[in-house]
Amino acid sequence: MSSSKTHPKPKAAPKAKSAAKPLLICAGVALAAVTLGLVSWQATAPADKDSGSAGSAPAAAPRNDTSAALQALARREAGDKLAVGRADAPVVLIEYSDFKCGYCGKFARDTEPELVKKYVDNGTLRIEWRNFPIFGAESEAAAKAAWAAGQQDRFAAFHAAAYADGSKEKGFAEPRLLELAREAGVPDIERFKADMAGEQAVAALKKDQEEGYRIGVTSTPSFLVNGKPIAGAQPLGAFTAAIAQAEAAAKQ
Repeated sequence: MSSSKTHPKPKAAPKAKSAAKPLLICAGVALAAVTLGLVSWQATAPADKDSGSAGSAPAAAPRNDTSAALQALARREAGDKLAVGRADAPVVLIEYSDFKCGYCGKFARDTEPELVKKYVDNGTLRIEWRNFPIFGAESEAAAKAAWAAGQQDRFAAFHAAAYADGSKEKGFAEPRLLELAREAGVPDIERFKADMAGEQAVAALKKDQEEGYRIGVTSTPSFLVNGKPIAGAQPLGAFTAAIAQAEAAAKQ
């Protein structure tokens, strides 16, 4: 299919606290290279609106000192409710995503399950989620809801339900979030509602957002594989290559 198609820009994200923060856009739509903070993230438009695969190669590896700083962002907390895989896995993939981002959903449906099957299940890979909502109030509400589901060990199920094909088109108003929680098997809905509206959810979201801003994340989905940046819903091969390279480096 032609790569010359253009796509309408998504709605502008809510105003950031600092005027220095760039406009946030979905990596699947972007055609730009932005250099901020510690690392350069590259994002290019996919060949087709419906294909969902960003056409760029993984971003170039940063300098060694920067790579080490980015690699240190892996939290490796055994009790992390928004992570899958062994805390001591040799490779950690950090994902900065938004539940309203179509290309994040593409990754969640098509690529992430393959990575879990191939690498998480054998102990090679750990995946750590970072909530990075950029599409307004419903994005933030969905992020808090995902965190709340995680407090009852249902993050993975909520994540799958929220990213199911056609889910984002239904929106993420509170009634829909409660529906997703039930679909995900969250056992205590009243606790879920309280957690979703609580200060801990706000603090957790702020922590993830500030981490992303600090290293220069400007679009979703964005990833770090042992400190190496990958921007956009790249093909599976881009991730398998990065994981293999990171695993080999970890063994040295």
